[in-house]
Amino acid sequence: MQNKTMFSLDGLTALICGASQGIGKATAQAMASQGASVVLLARNSEALEKLRSQLAQPERHMCVTADLSSPAEIRTALSQIHARGYSPDILVNNAGGPSSGPLLDAQPESFEAAFRTHVLAQLQLSKELVPHMRSNGFGRIINVISTSVRIPIANLGASNTIRAAVAGFAKTLSNELAPSGITVNNVLPGFTQTERLESLIQASATRLNVTPDTVRDSWTKQVPMGRFAKAEELAATIVFLASREAGYITGTSIQVDGGRIGAI
Repeated sequence: MQNKTMFSLDGLTALICGASQGIGKATAQAMASQGASVVLLARNSEALEKLRSQLAQPERHMCVTADLSSPAEIRTALSQIHARGYSPDILVNNAGGPSSGPLLDAQPESFEAAFRTHVLAQLQLSKELVPHMRSNGFGRIINVISTSVRIPIANLGASNTIRAAVAGFAKTLSNELAPSGITVNNVLPGFTQTERLESLIQASATRLNVTPDTVRDSWTKQVPMGRFAKAEELAATIVFLASREAGYITGTSIQVDGGRIGAI
């Protein structure tokens, strides 16, 4: 992200999940440009190291690999983070959703894996990081989920279910942590130009027996702004919610969807 916002993150450390691509990668770039030290977490160590080398002052940042569906890998990653002297003030929970498909076609195993990745991982990370946030009287937990918590998205049955669970988790946690100066908020991306969106377009094209461009054009027409979001636009919203200036915003979900959701 080239243009700085007015919201400085100097002196803060952020743990960014799913940082190797898409919204997570753009968020890491934005936060580093605003002065934060960032801990990049994902499964692809090569992609993480490449990103770290490209960030502002790369020596200030670190990479850890973990599969968010594995509590053991999360524990190992957290141990590595603390061993290097990092104590995150900001937690960005971000992970790819379950495979597309109708709700009744989903297998129980896919729900279980998604619940571990999106709910239990957040619980584990929050339990570990909140004590430091409480001791400082400052903390930010930001969940990147989906506009499906407003209106379910067709052919994303398992994802709609799990994303709604994350929203309920976040609202509950926000009420519990508010007295400690810790905010918990959700960012709801609409159609955003990421690898995840391209995979959904391909899956929809295959299911409907049409070209990917046909699906892409159809989805674009659903957006009043007439285009998909850039990952950097989501990152800017996340940076604001992570800032000191956003200290009175908690327990809310902010749509970044170009006006697609038909409710104010």
